[in-house]
Amino acid sequence: MRIAFDSWVLSSRLRCQGTYVYAQSLIAQLKKIAAHETTTELRLFTCPAAANDANSIEAAGSFELFPSRWLARDRLWRLVGANLAASRAGADVMFSPTSNIFPWGSVPVVCTIHDVTPVVMPSHSPKVIMMLRTLLWAAAKFSRGIITVSEHSRNDLVKRYGVAEDKISVVYNGYDKAVFNETLPDAVRLKTLRQKFSTSRPYIFHHGVIQPRKNLKRLIDAYRLLLSRKRTLELDLVLAGPLGWEHGEIVAAADGGCAQGRVVLTGALDAPDLAALIHGASLVVVPSLYEGFCLPMVEAMACGAPTIAANASCLPEVSGGVLRYFNPLEIEDMTACMDAVLEDSALRDELVRRGKQRATCFDWERCAAETLNVILRHARNGTN
Repeated sequence: MRIAFDSWVLSSRLRCQGTYVYAQSLIAQLKKIAAHETTTELRLFTCPAAANDANSIEAAGSFELFPSRWLARDRLWRLVGANLAASRAGADVMFSPTSNIFPWGSVPVVCTIHDVTPVVMPSHSPKVIMMLRTLLWAAAKFSRGIITVSEHSRNDLVKRYGVAEDKISVVYNGYDKAVFNETLPDAVRLKTLRQKFSTSRPYIFHHGVIQPRKNLKRLIDAYRLLLSRKRTLELDLVLAGPLGWEHGEIVAAADGGCAQGRVVLTGALDAPDLAALIHGASLVVVPSLYEGFCLPMVEAMACGAPTIAANASCLPEVSGGVLRYFNPLEIEDMTACMDAVLEDSALRDELVRRGKQRATCFDWERCAAETLNVILRHARNGTN
């Protein structure tokens, strides 16, 4: 069985996005599987003319590289190029780690649809949204098989597109256990980071792209309400992540401060720096309005940070119901939840213990093995 792997999402401009991490992590594990697999070949598309990190990946065993000049032409690749390349590669099936290709042609497609964000909470320009919705619709309707990353996303696909339930397989993501774990960070690294961002106080932490879907404007409001009620509390709010679509209102809300604390925007950080800041946090808050999986929440839990989250979309499902939850639309409720955890050391200890235990359920090795099994099953049965 020969599987083509669509590498479009490994574009260097997408490095800070969750789908990039997903594809990169799957490739690393699939290479390990390929070292022992004799009946399955995996071919990853590359193109020296494209700013794509697949070009730096090395072949190994039955994990091969397949060059295609079409990968350098973004729109052409997504509409027809990937399918033509899969045919030229002699693939029996093509796997796409996103829904960003149109699944037509002689080679059937199995894709991962992480969520239906372009429909329920779009975060791009109208022109881009239209294209993303078209590709999402096509992926849902015409892919031979669909992988998604939570039961919540599966239900969204069934509800929005009428996809047959047996066409969709839920395979949870993993996380980087070598970076996000209980091991305390290097003290010098954390001190350097705190000096860099001028945050000497205890702090609440969030990491992810700065965009409206993450609900950070309400988090800022809830944080400031907390400080107004606790006049002796000194506490910063640190928001780590690159600036995304329509970030202006969030950045404007972050301006200013008071003697008690300030909102700090760090910009994009690498994984070790994120892990260090998670370890140093008094509390991690995940207020997002919509997620497919929410890797940052799992990373915080794995590091042993007391974590609270919105009771929205997949967050209670993925966290296993072990956290404290709040209504993400109610600033008062978010404030009360933060206050309750910050004031109760026993509750924080419980959140840490249960969060770490739940995080052990997620593993990239398991994710890759289950993903490969789904791809092979759909390739062999030859039906939708």
